[in-house]
Amino acid sequence: MKSPRFWIVVVLLSLSTVAFAQSNAQKSFDQLKSLAGIWTGQAVATPPQPDWDKAPVQVTLHVTSRGNALVHEMRDPTAPADPTKSDHPVTMFYVDGDRLNLVHYCDAGNRPHMVASTSPDGKTVEFDFADLSGGNEYGHMYHALFTFIDADRHIEEWTYMMPGDKPVHARLDLRRTK
Repeated sequence: MKSPRFWIVVVLLSLSTVAFAQSNAQKSFDQLKSLAGIWTGQAVATPPQPDWDKAPVQVTLHVTSRGNALVHEMRDPTAPADPTKSDHPVTMFYVDGDRLNLVHYCDAGNRPHMVASTSPDGKTVEFDFADLSGGNEYGHMYHALFTFIDADRHIEEWTYMMPGDKPVHARLDLRRTK
């Protein structure tokens, strides 16, 4: 039988592991929150998509809910600002326990949920698909990668899974405007 001292050490090590995971999720979330503002750039799609390739894009990020959520809104700045008539997807980021989560409210009418991992150097936050709410008739967002260049530039890479599991990648090179 193990001594009580042994079990105390095991419990303390377990708790420190959970605290470390939580701090990584929170650290990544804080890094994403530093992107609050308005960003502009253009999208480049692979394989090329006539509607997306080289299209101007505006991304607005704002912190809400007393710092517990980050809202990411994407739109074409040349299209009407009416989200009922043009694409205007919204993505929410939040920490739940030891996980940084993303829920994408897609124009395809579904809500993919993704969970983050951080690169060892802290320069990227990558979101991998976890599950999907809503239909999949038109496909769904499947993956996201945020790369931090500096305070005024970041890159977003989004993977959309078309029907038949055909991926389309969009790369947004964004610069801060506000």
